[in-house]
Amino acid sequence: MALLEVCVADADSLAAAIAGGADRIELCSALELGGLTPGPGLIALAAHAPMPVMAMVRPRSGDFVFSRADVEAMRGDIEAIRAAGLAGVVLGASKPDGRLDAEMLKLLVEAGSGLSLTLHRAIDLVPDWRAGIDLAVELGFDRILTSGGAANAPAGRDAIADMLTYAGERITIMAGSGITPANVADLLAGLPLKEVHSSCAAAVPTAGEKAVALGFAGPARRQTNTEIVAALKRAITGDS
Repeated sequence: MALLEVCVADADSLAAAIAGGADRIELCSALELGGLTPGPGLIALAAHAPMPVMAMVRPRSGDFVFSRADVEAMRGDIEAIRAAGLAGVVLGASKPDGRLDAEMLKLLVEAGSGLSLTLHRAIDLVPDWRAGIDLAVELGFDRILTSGGAANAPAGRDAIADMLTYAGERITIMAGSGITPANVADLLAGLPLKEVHSSCAAAVPTAGEKAVALGFAGPARRQTNTEIVAALKRAITGDS
C-alpha cells in the first residue's frame, strides 16, 4: 500500500492533513508559487504532528537556479528545521540548462546530514532524468518527487513507470501533482508506487471584496481539505 504525503501551506491545512489521515506531511508556504520555505511559527506547530514532517527549503519563487547567497540562506533554513525536530527537508537546485546543480546540492545535502532528504520536482526540468536519478542516489537522497516531466502525474505515468524501473531499490520515486481520489487507484494499478503526494486542496473564497480589489489576494485560495485527504487515503487503501 502506498504512503500518502500531503502538502500543506498553513496552520488550518496542517490540521486538516492530520485529521484526514495523512501518513506524512510536506510543509511549505505559498503553494500558489510552487511552495516556499515555511515560517518558524508553522514549523513549530508542525513539530507536534503525529506523523513525520518534511519541510520545503526554497528561499524564493521563480526557478531553482540558486546563487551562493541563496544556498547559504537555505543552509540556515535547514539548521532551523533540524532544531525544530522535523523529520527532513525537501529541496533541489538546477543549472540554467535544467540539469541538477551537483555542487549546490552537495552543499545542501551536507547541511541536511541525518535528516530525511527529498529531491523535489527540479527533476522534472532535467534533459536526462536517468542522470538526475543517478546524481540523487550518489548524493544520498531518500526519494524523488516527480510528475514524470509532465504537467501532472497521470499525464506523466509512462515516464514515471520508466523512472521506477531505472531507480529500482536505489531510491524511492514518489509521484505527485494532480493526484486525486478519482485517479489515484488507476495510477497505482499501473505503477508499483510506494509513495504518492497531493495537496488534497479545495478552493476557499477570499473574505471581503476590498482585499481582492487592493491586490492583497485573489478571489480564492487553495487549502487542504480533511474530507479530500480521507477520500484519497481510502482510495489508496481500497476501503469503501
